Amino acid sequence: MPRTQQSDRSARTSAPLPDHRPGAPTGATASGARRRRTAPLALAVAFPLALALAGCATGDAAGSDPSPTGGTSSDTAAEQAEAVSYPVTVTSCGFDSTQTAAPERIVTIKSSMTELALALGAGDRIVGSAFLDGPLPDDLAEGAPEAVTSPMADQVPGAEAVLGLEPDLVLAGWESNLTAEGAGDRDTLERLGVATYVAPSACKEKEFQPDPMTFDTLFDQIAEAGTVLGTPDAADALVAEQQDELAAIEPDARGLSALWYSSGSDVPYVGAGIGTPQMIMSSAGLTNVAADVHDTWTSMGWESIVAADPDVIVLVDAAWNTADSKIEALEANPATAELTAVREQRYLTLPFPATEAGVRSVDAVASLVDQLADVGA
Repeated sequence: MPRTQQSDRSARTSAPLPDHRPGAPTGATASGARRRRTAPLALAVAFPLALALAGCATGDAAGSDPSPTGGTSSDTAAEQAEAVSYPVTVTSCGFDSTQTAAPERIVTIKSSMTELALALGAGDRIVGSAFLDGPLPDDLAEGAPEAVTSPMADQVPGAEAVLGLEPDLVLAGWESNLTAEGAGDRDTLERLGVATYVAPSACKEKEFQPDPMTFDTLFDQIAEAGTVLGTPDAADALVAEQQDELAAIEPDARGLSALWYSSGSDVPYVGAGIGTPQMIMSSAGLTNVAADVHDTWTSMGWESIVAADPDVIVLVDAAWNTADSKIEALEANPATAELTAVREQRYLTLPFPATEAGVRSVDAVASLVDQLADVGA
């Protein structure tokens, strides 16, 4: 979810997923800037830099190390790329981006896209990453390149910093990452020869937004990313593996109701009826108390939550807004302290990076089911 600037780092407001770290662009900025046809100031400054860099690309931009770690071998990658007929045009969130060859220098923004690139064997081609939401899972952390273990920025990087890495592809987890105020608007990047891809699960305009988000949509997204990265075989293998893992999960059969509590204190920000939280909870056998809200995430007053009295509460755990801090607040408030889930300590937790559609989504379902096994109700 686009992140809004907060003095207390506590509340996220915007779409696709609530993330209220300071300095984050807002959703309004994201949707407006994406369709601009003139170069923004940030890219106007970076434009001559990019042209100069294009003439002297050396493959070792500052802050990056495209050594073959955390990815497939160059020979294997080349073989997979041959399966893609270039040039290829991929549409994401209504924007057409054309690639003439498999990308060799990739910048990733957000954990969801960074982890996807790693899972598809493109780690050796990542030259910069930014705006990561938490630690990598163990299987992806092993062998991850320095460009990922030492991100270029804690938040959305500026256009000049991105272009300084001479990328030929930028993968973004949110539309709001690719704006004049962020890593650069998509039109200008395209004119500079930089392809862009935004996770379709994060599209916010109604004509492009998954409605509802499903695992079939997610698996299509992974397959499409395989085309974008030039790793179609790896994508097909990952989809098949995750389909098998999802099919093997036995959802909780008790019909328990649940609140997906992402952030916020005065007015909680919760998982609504058509986004990733709904997809994960329903697959785990939970009934979302905010399922009737036709959105991905939504604000929900405490009065409504008290009236719904969920059986369990799913807590999104982030360094800037921890699950423990949410529990403390729930138990300190006289109204929420009387919720059944609070009285009975029926808390389920998921790390923030696993709550956005991506390679961890199936694991998130499995985790909820495992935690539910320890919940008495």
